[in-house]
Amino acid sequence: MSTPGSDVRTATNQAPALVGHNVVTSDLALAEALARHGSAALVEELTPLGADAGTAEAREHGMLANRHHPELASYDRWGNRVDEVEFHPSWHWLMERAVGHGLQAAPWEQQAAGDPHAHLRRAAGFFAWSQTEPGHGCPISMTYAAVPALRADEAIAEEWVPLLAARSYDPGVRSRSTKTGALAGMGMTEKQGGSDVRANQTRATPTTDGGWYRLDGHKWFTSAPMNDVFLVLAQADGGMTCFVVPRVLEDGTRNRIDVVRLKDKLGNRSNASSELELTGTLAQRLGDEGRGVRTIIEMVAATRLDCVLGSAALMRHALAEASWHVAHRSAFGGLLVDKPLMQNVVADLAVESEAATALAMRLAAAVDRPGDAHEVALRRIALPLAKFWVCKRTPAMVAEALECLGGNGYVEDSGLPLMFRESPLNSIWEGSGNVNALDVLRALGREPEVLQAWITEVGAARGADSRLDRAVDDTLALLGEGAGLEAGARRLAGPMAACLQGSLLVRFAPAEVADAFCGSRFGTTYGGTFGMLDSGSLREVVDRATPHL
Repeated sequence: MSTPGSDVRTATNQAPALVGHNVVTSDLALAEALARHGSAALVEELTPLGADAGTAEAREHGMLANRHHPELASYDRWGNRVDEVEFHPSWHWLMERAVGHGLQAAPWEQQAAGDPHAHLRRAAGFFAWSQTEPGHGCPISMTYAAVPALRADEAIAEEWVPLLAARSYDPGVRSRSTKTGALAGMGMTEKQGGSDVRANQTRATPTTDGGWYRLDGHKWFTSAPMNDVFLVLAQADGGMTCFVVPRVLEDGTRNRIDVVRLKDKLGNRSNASSELELTGTLAQRLGDEGRGVRTIIEMVAATRLDCVLGSAALMRHALAEASWHVAHRSAFGGLLVDKPLMQNVVADLAVESEAATALAMRLAAAVDRPGDAHEVALRRIALPLAKFWVCKRTPAMVAEALECLGGNGYVEDSGLPLMFRESPLNSIWEGSGNVNALDVLRALGREPEVLQAWITEVGAARGADSRLDRAVDDTLALLGEGAGLEAGARRLAGPMAACLQGSLLVRFAPAEVADAFCGSRFGTTYGGTFGMLDSGSLREVVDRATPHL
């Protein structure tokens, strides 16, 4: 029975939608990292993007792009084979703005023109804009990552990089010469190999046209098949080789790229992921025969950075929704944010998010310093560490944030189910957890400078927190065990990544954030479940993380 004078058609005690905030300026961890590694001017430059990302319009387009999945049109109305993917207008709305903000390949040309913070700016923009909708970040990320690989051949780079860097979103299956902007994809994995790309069976046969080949094979997982150009691995006579495969040839003829089907995925549903069949498909060799993996390795590094950024963005978005909800929802006689245990949970989520953001921005800053030996070595070891650790932490973190909203969080309108489905993706894409943990061992075994870079980076906080100091010493002891190290690769990668996060927080975050991190992640009672922080300045941590309008 309703209370006299109430109207059951009107909801009460419901948190308002989180819209109208600036995704950049209301994220203090992000803004401080930009000022620390770049300058305060970067925050000002990204403020318009942050404002766009926090609008009700952006939120609606993100939901619509996932509600209306891409559809494959294999044939046109007359029966011609076309292999085109059709998207909802909201997908194009999101893509147009992502490209317009320069989140694809623009920073490579900005860096070449002397911009010292091009990649840091782009990383922060990608992090913020991904919170509108994560799926469209895939073609944006691959376009960004394609440039360093394309530079293996100066002539090919001159043809494609200006278009990939252009801030013009120009969809449609047309030749390069008719486009104002282009997007890139990649086709590495095959059904018999997955991450083991050296098991690829796609064959490359040279044509009489120098540098051009015909490819024959099946690609198991190629995202964004509507893109304009793809980097593909195939077996040539000289071994595994990298190739550039245009969607349309320069005479306007469609290249033979048959889209067999679109994948029915757990998440990332706004983005089209496909299986491709290549039958006599024309491709241009990129780099020498037999050097395909080495040629494409810089693309892998760039996409791994975006995996870290994407997972950190999911953490931040989930945290924003949870902290916003508990600040406006009452239960058991008061606001949820005032309840000690809820404070503990949200503060713990905030600490996890800030640690991920700090590490992601530190890695992006390293990309801006390719001539610095320490930065290069740190990037080599810290990328697989962060890819392993941050991406692995994301599903549990998003699940806990969802629970803060109770039943409301389990409903699609809240946006949390979309985030939860998305949360395992980055741990799988571009090398699973095992692949990255083993890559850490590979780097340590072959490149001694990377361990020194890690020691130098975590050593910058030496003496500031005894718990971090002990964790670093314990991690170094693990490295000395030697025997059986491969089986314990995850046991090493996790602490190495956490020590990097702890070092950054101890040096740069507010004392209450650093204390909560070191006391839990390096403490003896931490069980891995969120909300088990020792009592401290938890309300300050929560308030710091809560978005403001």
